[in-house]
Amino acid sequence: MTSIVIPAHNEGRVIGRLLDALLADAPASGPDIVVVCNGCTDDTAVVAGARGPRVRVVEIPTPSKHTALRVGDEHARGFPRLYVDADVEVGAADVRALTGALAARPDLLAAAPGRDIPLSGCAWPVRAYYRVWQRLPAVREGLFGRGVIAVTEPGHARIAALPPLMADDLAASLAFTPEERRVVEAARVVVHPPRTWGDLIRRRVRAATSSAELERFQASQGHGNPERAQAPSARTGTGDLRALLRAQPSLLPGVAVFVVAALAARRGARKAIRSGDFSTWLRDESSRQQS
Repeated sequence: MTSIVIPAHNEGRVIGRLLDALLADAPASGPDIVVVCNGCTDDTAVVAGARGPRVRVVEIPTPSKHTALRVGDEHARGFPRLYVDADVEVGAADVRALTGALAARPDLLAAAPGRDIPLSGCAWPVRAYYRVWQRLPAVREGLFGRGVIAVTEPGHARIAALPPLMADDLAASLAFTPEERRVVEAARVVVHPPRTWGDLIRRRVRAATSSAELERFQASQGHGNPERAQAPSARTGTGDLRALLRAQPSLLPGVAVFVVAALAARRGARKAIRSGDFSTWLRDESSRQQS
């Protein structure tokens, strides 16, 4: 049986749309859906529980996504297993496309859907930023930034061995070689972007901080181990941006916005990185506004 684990911290405003999409076209026999409400002070558990017995709600007092994922694993019943962020939208047909792709290739350990980012209602710098970001090779090919990852049982063993990291989706993506992971474009997920420049920068500061934490972990793993000295990375280089501009010169304004956002995020993350604060979660609330 396919299991879906949804960690949710104060997602009462949006989790209903995700659960409705997962249940709308799904057979009564499944999938197995577990919502782990972690440290919630809103009505997330009530909203999820109102979807009936096909959604099992587990409540824990600790506001920790990593703990919620592990608790979800304890309650999940089968494989393939999907981990889904509560603020995205993905449907039952998309779940079937992901699990079908994993079943079709025994060597495939992890999969994620193609992403749709609705930019209407966003400030123009946010729209410009995402037009560039979506075209970056690492973003197109990686499993991160989608809010959904599906794994087989061996794939689950791979990511279960990872330590608690803020960049959990990036770490999970990099845990697999390009041959072991796949973006299944036939499956789609709607990822709601921040609507304001300030919220975009908050997201990027979080990404810069979490990437630094991941790189520290990779460095510790590679210490004294030549085979791990060159850890996989999803960082964007100037070469990637130059290649985009050569292919599409009209992206120049967007690239300028992207660079400004990257520099602002780097400055914003500096204090947290110096102090080793990899637990403060800079949450973007504008993406959780109902349309």
